[in-house]
Amino acid sequence: MKICLFWHRRDLRIHDNVGLAGALASGLPVVPLFIYDRDILDHLPNKADARLTFIFDQVEDLAAETEQAGGTFLARYGQPLAVLEQLVQDLDIGAVYTNEDYEPYARERDEAVAQMLQKHGTEFRTYKDQVVFAKDEIMTKSGTVPKVFGAYLKTYLAQLTDELLAPAQSKPAFKKAHLHHLPAAQAGPRPTLESMGFARSGERTTPAQLPREAVVRDYHKTRNTPANEHGTTRESVHLRFGTLSVREVMSQAKELNPKLLSEIIWRDFFMMLLWHFPHTATESYDPKLRRVPYRNNEEEFRAWCEGRTGYPLVDAGMRELNATGYLPNRVRMTAAGFLTKHLFIDWRWGEKYFADKLFDYEMANNVGNWQWMAGTGAIAAPWFRVYSPDSQIEQVDPHREYVRHWIPELDTKQYPAPIVEHKFGRDRAVEALRKARQEAG
Repeated sequence: MKICLFWHRRDLRIHDNVGLAGALASGLPVVPLFIYDRDILDHLPNKADARLTFIFDQVEDLAAETEQAGGTFLARYGQPLAVLEQLVQDLDIGAVYTNEDYEPYARERDEAVAQMLQKHGTEFRTYKDQVVFAKDEIMTKSGTVPKVFGAYLKTYLAQLTDELLAPAQSKPAFKKAHLHHLPAAQAGPRPTLESMGFARSGERTTPAQLPREAVVRDYHKTRNTPANEHGTTRESVHLRFGTLSVREVMSQAKELNPKLLSEIIWRDFFMMLLWHFPHTATESYDPKLRRVPYRNNEEEFRAWCEGRTGYPLVDAGMRELNATGYLPNRVRMTAAGFLTKHLFIDWRWGEKYFADKLFDYEMANNVGNWQWMAGTGAIAAPWFRVYSPDSQIEQVDPHREYVRHWIPELDTKQYPAPIVEHKFGRDRAVEALRKARQEAG
């Protein structure tokens, strides 16, 4: 009997999973699969990476649920193309189902997988699950890619219906009648962190839950108060790894807080931009700002990374990031703006550092926001706008609760003087960017 592999990727859940629902309705018995991708994991900077521990725990939970329902869950460590080709040779696979991924690497990987499976006569089907609107589903009236978020948001909200946010019926169908049980010899052992050369980071993660209604209702009041650890929903990591679905998150926000809903829609917007302009993962969107003569002072970059710039909001944020893998959004923007403008260091240096450190790292959001602050993106703050870290701290942490928590030496001689004077750094960056634009013509 032919089987259908369902390939979990950024959708580590059984409930409300569009691709999984499709597989379970395919008429073929389903075997879920997760591949620990060596092309990604071999580049992790830390062998005890909290993100990998999080993924591992979710995969083990999926395996337990699958076995409890009477099926077999496969897990492999290797390069996806090679793993899938081996599985096609070992098992009688009629189809591989999965959910779409919009990042440049994922698109190249999936194209190679599709070609390989086609040679073997195996169907490859992908579903939209990660976002509500994808690719070119929202365009301007003239048929071009939208680059103004306000107009995109207006169109998005006009097209957003309750039907689009209805949960996929994967959970009710996840039962023995639709799953396949493989002999132990065919299933093989699942990789452990240790067998892959990694170590556990932290305690076992708890199952994902939607945030409390009170947090969502007050989001617009508390989102820019970094001292309040309950000021934001902390949903970003669950959207990143798909332990919650975008539909359930948006449904709650749509009901309780329009500001939170609009903030979640930024995620769809940045994914749409990255899909249309994949080169922006490593190159400035604005062609006039692709040859900017950044200073790229390595000593100053290290001071920024370690939270030693002499600007409390920047330093507190970087210390929180290094210690926890989390950084409140407003503080992220302040730290990014300081690096790209005051220190005039290439945005890609900061984007890479955040990619290594952020627990909720998502390429589209990270690249989109870094290019926003650098003034180089498809949608960007004006290149000549430079946010003052001092004015930002007055807005978000006027009583210095947040910065004192992360900088115990703040009011002592041990805390460094500002690494650069605000006006000097601002003027230096603006003049260099103006000159680069002029020379680009």
